[in-house]
Amino acid sequence: MKVLSVLSVLFMMMALPVVVPAQSSGQPESVKQAVLDYVEGVYEVSPTRIERSIHPDLAKRGFFIKKGETVYSPHTMTFPQLVELSKNYNKNGHVPKDAPKEVVMYDISDQTASAKLIAVWGIDYIHLAKYDGKWKIINVLWQSPPKPTK
Repeated sequence: MKVLSVLSVLFMMMALPVVVPAQSSGQPESVKQAVLDYVEGVYEVSPTRIERSIHPDLAKRGFFIKKGETVYSPHTMTFPQLVELSKNYNKNGHVPKDAPKEVVMYDISDQTASAKLIAVWGIDYIHLAKYDGKWKIINVLWQSPPKPTK
């Protein structure tokens, strides 16, 4: 009787619909392109790419270790500050051509997405949302490269 009950439960579970989030074709590429526009906009001194990929209500918060210190300090940045940073960050060409820009997609829904970026300045955890049909970065939480473990 127990076997019959177990089989009945398994059969009912198989009959339930499986819900899969809808993704239109091209969404992963569009999300990745928004993240690449952000990092390459900084690397390539291209504020236009920043303006294309970042929402004006950006909230960018992070942590870095100041020279001569051993603990992380908090830092916040707004959209206008990021645009200005992109005009000057690599103006003298100090970022190597092969600087990291690894994008890892965590989740993509029809309206929101999350990703991770590994860049020369550290690790960014990114939230994106679709505005007027275009993916824009709305939140970034970052830190400088992790301290080496002893």
